Amino acid sequence: FFQDENMINFIKGGLKIRTSYQIYKECHQVLQMTQGNKSKNETYYQFEGGVKLGIGAFNLMLSLLPGRILRLLEFIGFSGNRELGLCQLREGASGSSLRAILCTFTLLVYHTYVSLILGTGEANLQEADSLLEPYLQKFPNGSIILFYAARIDILKGNFEKAQLRFQECIAAQQEWKQIHHLCYWELMWCYTFQQNWLQAYRYADLLSKESRWSKAIYVFQKAAILCMLPEDELKRTGEDVVTLFRQVDGLKQRIAGKSIPTEKFAVRKARRYASSQPVKLILPALEMMYVWNGFAIVGKRADLTENLLVTIEKEEAALQDETNRNEYYMDDVCMLQLLKGLCLKHLGRLMQAELCFSKVIQSEKQIKYDSYLVPFTLYELGLLYKERDEREKAIRYIETAKNNYKEYSMESRLHFRIHAAL
Repeated sequence: FFQDENMINFIKGGLKIRTSYQIYKECHQVLQMTQGNKSKNETYYQFEGGVKLGIGAFNLMLSLLPGRILRLLEFIGFSGNRELGLCQLREGASGSSLRAILCTFTLLVYHTYVSLILGTGEANLQEADSLLEPYLQKFPNGSIILFYAARIDILKGNFEKAQLRFQECIAAQQEWKQIHHLCYWELMWCYTFQQNWLQAYRYADLLSKESRWSKAIYVFQKAAILCMLPEDELKRTGEDVVTLFRQVDGLKQRIAGKSIPTEKFAVRKARRYASSQPVKLILPALEMMYVWNGFAIVGKRADLTENLLVTIEKEEAALQDETNRNEYYMDDVCMLQLLKGLCLKHLGRLMQAELCFSKVIQSEKQIKYDSYLVPFTLYELGLLYKERDEREKAIRYIETAKNNYKEYSMESRLHFRIHAAL
């Protein structure tokens, strides 16, 4: 254990972060002691802004961690108070210090990304709008400002408006290509929500060629989108889906000795294509949409959710008619039931959604590979009961997902979402 350099570096890094946090806490104490002073100059306000940013960001981000980890961190001196974090950042954002915009961006990241990917998908878009509005007025052509404006439009379900804004963001500057890549990622999902697969493929292709963030994810995403195209349109792209899926494993990366969970998921799914007789993935683009909590976004558009439901039911019927059932059959059936249940839930057809989720849970012993399906379905069923104000039932199902399952794909992501839900 002590010879593991990665672990030693991790501990060293943790101690440095702790030292940083302790300094912020001391500064916060100084700030509280000087609150009554009437002679406050510019230096004081700059100091105040910096402290609010640090205390706010630390508390907010640490509050996202599952309870067990948070209790351990609190034991060694950290604090994870979400309300304190949000309060400090709001105060910092409303101030006039140089850090005001950093407080604003931290809150925007939280509302537009963190609460969606690591939470239940319930973002405070009203606050995000009010935070961004002054900067949108002041910097109407600022690329980062336009990006967040477009992201908020996505979360509202205004995909068409978001697409235009992302194009404006891309045109606003040419120096910082990473912002272009962020726009491509969002545009890819916009078109995926609309099931405009050719346009979605276009942006997935750009990402796989230009961005280095996660080649494995981009190539998998590109292949997954191509799977959704009709055979004739797929041929016109000149792409070979099997070859793309086979590339995924070789593109995965390790950070601090650890694999990226979403890449691991993509690699596992792509293994179906590793053999000489590949087994086709069923609606992989929609499965990845769920991984990124995309159903919480597209669910705000009943028309698009209905279209997705039609696609899922069509695939469900084709799967049932399959005579040569492979070893992945029940995994595919359960995955479709989960996706179908999500669509039905967002359409307000809760009883039908409950039946879909229950089918997955009842089929647990028949699932061979996609072990993540049952805990994630239990979580979704818990959210459904929460929506119906059946709180005790909701907690029971969510706690079952939390305590009874281990070592499945994206386990940590589910634990983050469970923490947010409870």
